[in-house]
Amino acid sequence: MSIASASKWMYAAYVVQKKQGVLSADDVSFLHFTSGYIKLSMCLPMQTVDSCVQYQSNGVLSPNAVGYFSYGGGHMEMHADLNGLGPMDSAALATEIMSQLGSEVSIAYSQPQPPGGVVTTPAAYAVFLRKMLSGQLLLGSMLGADQVCTNPATCPTALYTPVPQTESWSYALGHWVESDPVVGDGAFSSAGAFGFYPWIDASRTLYGILAPHVTTGNSVGYASAECGRLMRKAWISGVEQ
Repeated sequence: MSIASASKWMYAAYVVQKKQGVLSADDVSFLHFTSGYIKLSMCLPMQTVDSCVQYQSNGVLSPNAVGYFSYGGGHMEMHADLNGLGPMDSAALATEIMSQLGSEVSIAYSQPQPPGGVVTTPAAYAVFLRKMLSGQLLLGSMLGADQVCTNPATCPTALYTPVPQTESWSYALGHWVESDPVVGDGAFSSAGAFGFYPWIDASRTLYGILAPHVTTGNSVGYASAECGRLMRKAWISGVEQ
């Protein structure tokens, strides 16, 4: 199934693994979405990462957005292009990402888009989450690192978030931190537009995946996050929610 923005967590884990856990300030800005590259309309299936960056207005820097959080795929697409993945089509991109995540984390790409193009199974994504929890993937020890505020209603350095502005989450390296002071439980997650919602709990001992595939309607990812939050609470407390 297409997992949309749940791809972002995988790309961040790839980068951290490729760079052996040592990220530059530029890497961090691209991975927590403050780089200023906020434009990514779409990629075409037969393109490469580089030709996608050059397509339409993709890859255009928005100077006024530099240093401000703005959720979107343009940051990671440009990062991939600047870090040697530009010539890769979808098949080559999948091979490269798996070279760091492990061949047992089986993925393909529907288009050459690291932040949103992954096609995989819940079982394969579960392997990815377990590898973070076990320490096999370095991002597991960096969950929540370099997080920034995301709610434009409460944070002067945030421009756009898909999370309703009644909640204030943080964003770290390719994943959310559900840190809202009222309803948040500190979980790490990466919801996708079609509802695919993977998470690791704040204690870094439990993981879960909610895996619907809904192609119509708005805020599907957030609806899955709401459901997942209740699932976590029920599992940990033993009390029906």
